[in-house]
Amino acid sequence: MLLISQSPTIQIGELAYGPGHVFPSGATLLGEGVNFSVFSKEATSCTLVLYHHGQREPFLEIPFPDSFRIGNVYSMMVYGLNIESVEYGYRFDGPYDPKNGYRFDKTRVLLDPYARSVSGRSVWGAEPDYTNPFQHRGQIIREDYDWRGDKPLEIAPCDLVIYEMHLRSFTSHPSSGVRHKGTFAGLTEKISHLKALGINCVELMPIFEFDEFENTREVNGKRLLNYWGYSTISFLAPKAGYAASAPFGMEADELKHMIRCLHQNGIQVILDVVFNHTAEGDENGPCISYRGIDNRTYYLLTPDGGYINFSGCGNTMNCNNPIVRNVVLVCLLYWVAVFHVDGFRFDLASILCRDENGVPMVNPPLLESIAGDAILGKTLLIAEAWDAGGLYQVGRFPAFGRWSEWNGMYRDSLRRFIKGDAECLPELLSRIRGSDDLYRGRGPSASINFVTCHDGFTLYDLVSYNEKHNWDNGENNRDGSNDNLSWNCGVEGDTDDSEINALRLRQMKNMLTVLLTSRGIPMLLSGDEFANSQFGNNNAYCQDNEISWLDWNRMETHRDLYDYVRRLIAFRKAHPVLRAESYDFSHNGTSYPELSFHGTLAWNLDEHAPGLSFGYMYAEDHARYGTEQDAFIYVAVNAYWEEQRFMLPTLPQGFRWKLAFEAYGISTDIGEERPHDDSSGITLGPRTTAVLIGTPE
Repeated sequence: MLLISQSPTIQIGELAYGPGHVFPSGATLLGEGVNFSVFSKEATSCTLVLYHHGQREPFLEIPFPDSFRIGNVYSMMVYGLNIESVEYGYRFDGPYDPKNGYRFDKTRVLLDPYARSVSGRSVWGAEPDYTNPFQHRGQIIREDYDWRGDKPLEIAPCDLVIYEMHLRSFTSHPSSGVRHKGTFAGLTEKISHLKALGINCVELMPIFEFDEFENTREVNGKRLLNYWGYSTISFLAPKAGYAASAPFGMEADELKHMIRCLHQNGIQVILDVVFNHTAEGDENGPCISYRGIDNRTYYLLTPDGGYINFSGCGNTMNCNNPIVRNVVLVCLLYWVAVFHVDGFRFDLASILCRDENGVPMVNPPLLESIAGDAILGKTLLIAEAWDAGGLYQVGRFPAFGRWSEWNGMYRDSLRRFIKGDAECLPELLSRIRGSDDLYRGRGPSASINFVTCHDGFTLYDLVSYNEKHNWDNGENNRDGSNDNLSWNCGVEGDTDDSEINALRLRQMKNMLTVLLTSRGIPMLLSGDEFANSQFGNNNAYCQDNEISWLDWNRMETHRDLYDYVRRLIAFRKAHPVLRAESYDFSHNGTSYPELSFHGTLAWNLDEHAPGLSFGYMYAEDHARYGTEQDAFIYVAVNAYWEEQRFMLPTLPQGFRWKLAFEAYGISTDIGEERPHDDSSGITLGPRTTAVLIGTPE
């Protein structure tokens, strides 16, 4: 190793260095050199540390001369580097005084917060060298991917059907049938499934670089990992272990190719992003990057130097500090401009509302900056509008006219009603309307409607388990939510009882029917379309095995459910009245209210009273929505344990009711609905739903 002291000499063998550019941050190819730029407000000095790929010791260290620092930014140009074989990091010197928030240690080499590629975990699950003090190293990449005219799709939010997935889980099971299982390339091989289902937007659980070996342990013979990845190491680097080509340094190109192929098939890409905390944890956690670069800038600290923990993961990012705001904004701009990402879902987004003391802000500058940014002007922004510190903002998130929200109230009210809670009917009606009580000034697309997501039971487990079964997580079943609003239909877990299995199928169809005929943006959990199970585990954050992987064999055993979901999605796409962006339900050109609610008697429902059966009807005005003809869509919902007779609204002269869907087994393709000869009503069996469509005979 050659240590270069500060001197006027800038030639170093085959390398040379000189003053750099403060913009952009990170390591960037500029002409014949690489520009290194990094911020630290309170460090006394900074040193660039260079490694040959895979080597334990650096081959060169270059302290930044004082003349290479402008304000609080150190910048340097280095010429002659072979970027294919170079890894880099930084040493920062300064005070070490944890009680006052200072944690500088010049013996540590730290990861660049703006690294576009990170080595150290290039092959998923490959055991790392734990004795290596510099585990995660920055790499320099070329931004030369040929997009062939691709750009973000900019599909209208109201037209989206979102499909939340874990990148590895989607194709890791042997039954997936893909060559590169658990990778970006593997998802690309499986796009045909998404397109056939009718999905036009995938929401990927974290794909930023994280360490799957964080808190690794063995339980019952299974190696448990940080599987979900909600523990970011680098906000600008794709997870190398998710790329089949990562050992060749091609993870960014593999991800870009995946996004381009999804776009070619009309499918947008949303990234689940975790800016609320990092993988460095609390004061007992590792020093990877931010902590050793400028601890007091990047984290919320207690008066005695401890870490405020609104994330539940040990630390909280100081998101509304100007420097941290810039990190977040640069990251979002990079993913949109360079990777053509269509949107973001912000994990525990309420943390982004807190000031440097952790107090919620009325107009958080970070959220305003994101909402008003020119490059992000067409990007979908979705907030998980709560945090682990008790701040719950569903319906009250500072939206600045842009933000949508995961609507946890929709999930809870629909779950409760379908399993038989009559008291929540009035709330469910509001959720079906697009949650007008929550988003009156923002429109239905502010509501991301869902029944299941990665966090909790799958749809099948929701109707198969009363209790969570998380014993394989090694936490004595203490982890995961105890309030699942689930019902096992009479038996805990799988059963051979045909009546119970038939009831479970109806209950899944019931929830999906309401979800896909509600105003707002629907979101499905991957695998729910074919009744994927996690065997009662409602917190599979550590399970890289059959618990988390989608079992594609269930596509055949639950083909009826898959066809039902596929046809429902097509039905939703065919009828713009279901996707409208208005809360105006007054009479339209059909002479009927655009949306009306009914009891078992048409036009007769007390919307403020409990109940377990109701109907709702959309009147689709062809002049307003550009369809060929007027249409009436009536959804009957019976959550009773006995059959109910529903009297149907009378249609205009010349119109006739036809049956499109019925949870007992009837589902049709568009235009193939069955005539319903009883124009006066329909009898629904216990715990079932039906969708009828009225069109001219």
